[in-house]
Amino acid sequence: MRLHRNLVFAVIDALNMIFNDGEYADKVIEKVLRYDKRWGARDRGFIAETTYDIVRWKRLYAEIAEVNEPYSRQNLFRLFAVWATLKGIALPDWKQLEDTPTRRIKGRFDELSKIRKFRESIPDWMDEIGEKALGDKLWTKEIAALNRQAEVVLRMNTLKTSKAELRKKLAEEDIDAVALSSYPGALKLIERKNVFVTEAFKNGLFEVQDASSQLVAPFLEVEPGQRVVDACAGAGGKTLHLASLMQNKGQLIAMDIYESKLKKLKIRARRNGVHNMETRIIESAKAIKKLHGKADRVLLDAPCSGLGVLRRNPDSKWKLQPEFIERIKGVQRDILRDYSKMVKPGGKLVYATCSILPEENSEQVQHFLSSEAGQDFKLVKEQNIYASEHGFDGFYMALLEKN
Repeated sequence: MRLHRNLVFAVIDALNMIFNDGEYADKVIEKVLRYDKRWGARDRGFIAETTYDIVRWKRLYAEIAEVNEPYSRQNLFRLFAVWATLKGIALPDWKQLEDTPTRRIKGRFDELSKIRKFRESIPDWMDEIGEKALGDKLWTKEIAALNRQAEVVLRMNTLKTSKAELRKKLAEEDIDAVALSSYPGALKLIERKNVFVTEAFKNGLFEVQDASSQLVAPFLEVEPGQRVVDACAGAGGKTLHLASLMQNKGQLIAMDIYESKLKKLKIRARRNGVHNMETRIIESAKAIKKLHGKADRVLLDAPCSGLGVLRRNPDSKWKLQPEFIERIKGVQRDILRDYSKMVKPGGKLVYATCSILPEENSEQVQHFLSSEAGQDFKLVKEQNIYASEHGFDGFYMALLEKN
């Protein structure tokens, strides 16, 4: 591979914004890719994938390069040089890459790879909390799986198409996808491509949604004609999945504390051909009280640490702090206590997170069931989804039924 100066400089700019300015990687990539309209798909792919790769392995590369934050521009080039050397890419004769100790880099990599927190490039506290929660064997496998690049998985919109028809439409646009047998609506791309510019996407035939995430909506066991509440809807991927499972029949209420997210959801719903959904912003407890005892089904896709989705958000390894996990556990308890009141007798609730920590998952459910708010509920089933076992994101789901 021949390195091009303008592409490498774009990567350095991106790393500076992510590491030194604290910006989110996905937003930075969007910004940097607008630098030059002449860049083709391969150029854009190099910038995005190289940036994410260095973000993912920041601690390991920084240890090898012997640099500390805040990183100077020269330090960022040293990180890049480590990445290129370990990838077997010949370094060009640029002053920024002079005197790169290639042999020492490889030696340090071999040495540090024997230590999990360096090999998997994670903070000390994360390594400790993961081992304590899952045990040494499972955590070692899980964090290795969470460091692999996430594949692009689509969820077909059954309101508009079938799996066979969607594959055909995508093939017409030079995108090859394979069906995932254990996931009824899922297609996995054989090669990474920008699916958002396709006619199939513009016509609402699919959404991009990880295979593990696609298991959550069916876990709620919705039926057409029911009143269903997605109380932490966010951008609405699971809301749209619920709408398709309900066959556009009944009432689907998408709720969130952020109005901006619900506005985006409305746009997505129109594209998906969803007609049975309404949005409600949670500005106070009144929004929840109005629905007390009125919902057949309630989905609580609760805010969490996001430790199960590090594959697609590698920068969260460096943004997340242990104090946040303690704070979010309080939020999760409040949500379960307050939002569960919307479930009517005989109704069901799913509590879900994209975390792999029992303290955010099964322990929260047990705390709820032993509390006054949960005394009328029983646990029907729960499932831990591990990236190391399933090959996709880490998730947790619990189905509760109200007596």
